[in-house]
Amino acid sequence: MQFFTDANVNFIRIRRHAMLISAVIILAGLISLAVHRGFKTSIDFAGGALVEIGLQQPVPVSDIRAVVGKAGFDGAEITRFGEAGDYLIKVKSVGDAAAVAEQLKDAVSAGVGGQTVDVRRVESVGPKIGSELRTAAFWAVIYSLIGILIYVSFRFDFRFAVAAIIATAHDVLITLAFFSFVGMEISLSVIAALLTIVGYSLNDTIVVFDRIRENLGVRRREDFGTLVNTSINETLSRTVITGGTTLLALAALLAFGGEVIRDFALTLTLGIIIGTFSSIFIASPVLVEWHIWRPKKSK
Repeated sequence: MQFFTDANVNFIRIRRHAMLISAVIILAGLISLAVHRGFKTSIDFAGGALVEIGLQQPVPVSDIRAVVGKAGFDGAEITRFGEAGDYLIKVKSVGDAAAVAEQLKDAVSAGVGGQTVDVRRVESVGPKIGSELRTAAFWAVIYSLIGILIYVSFRFDFRFAVAAIIATAHDVLITLAFFSFVGMEISLSVIAALLTIVGYSLNDTIVVFDRIRENLGVRRREDFGTLVNTSINETLSRTVITGGTTLLALAALLAFGGEVIRDFALTLTLGIIIGTFSSIFIASPVLVEWHIWRPKKSK
């Protein structure tokens, strides 16, 4: 299946406008982070207790949230999953997890009409473990970027590697800016989604880079900016089809996957859209800017 077989959009002409929009969003994200003093983090990073409970008769999540809040666990995260009546409660607490589970059990039982509450699982994450996980997540992203730099340098050359790194970092930063704007929590599932975005974005960028390298071999006398723009248009059908089909799968996850994987699916959805944008308006245009800048430097 082919779309845009005769596409001739001048992406390179508007590259600086696109870069400016991205820069403004990233800057706004940094300002938002400064105002909010960092990201909101789940118990995976902040530490706390995770309690899985089962009720005989399911009740709205909002009712359980209200009951848990009255018990002193403000900001608790409650999700329904699995069978009807199964709930996952995450609270940020430094107390004993077993004691927290008992408090939650008593509070929920009293707040939902005296139903029997079955505590099925109790887990705890200490603040130290959360801090270690946060550090590990940071380095996971950094190592992935270093790996991309090495891989693309060997497969293409250094300028392609720098362009790929800039595009990939752009995707991660824009996604994190969105989290800062809306106040969503950073969890391990979100980190997993970010690493997936890194891989997807790189794959999308490599396809365009392959076509640029191929065209460089047969169109040596053509203006570099025109050649890059032609390469983007020639791979546009593949870019749109791949991104579109991936988004359809993610839409199904968002609609039917439930709250447990909602953040993962939402992060991926945003990342796929941004990754498609960056492969067209960031990665390849950076090559054009590099090509323009090098002759000026040599003078």
